[in-house]
Amino acid sequence: MPRESAGVSADVYRRSRMQRERIIKELRERGYRITRQRQVLIDIILENEYSCCKEIYYKAVQKDENIGSATVYRMLKTLEEIGAIARNNMYKISCGAGNGCDHKCVVELDDDTSIELTPMQWKQVVKCGLDACGYTKNQEIRRVNISAHEPQNV
Repeated sequence: MPRESAGVSADVYRRSRMQRERIIKELRERGYRITRQRQVLIDIILENEYSCCKEIYYKAVQKDENIGSATVYRMLKTLEEIGAIARNNMYKISCGAGNGCDHKCVVELDDDTSIELTPMQWKQVVKCGLDACGYTKNQEIRRVNISAHEPQNV
């Protein structure tokens, strides 16, 4: 059992690390400086789910007392603009969950391979699956909402 826990922990760490790198890359591409305070805020958001900016602010001040509430609000707005977080996800990083900062769905297989799908490809996969299982009858998908609070093993 401990071996599985360590594996899960390593997977979560690796996934968080990949999300962090994607966010930082996207910020750099859009001309943002990657300051220590921004890195602290990204790490805090990756650690947990938060229901409001104040929760993030209180956690940030514990790590760096120089971080102001305005910095937190601006960073959250920036992360929302690049698609890394969504308010309906309660300020949780959503990269790689179907609507992330790179606008791709990443499917991880048990042999450690990954398949990246564009939104159009993802929609096509879902449509084929729904059709094959008999859930749809000549209907088109309007929208797919993914609520990924924790990575799911399917």
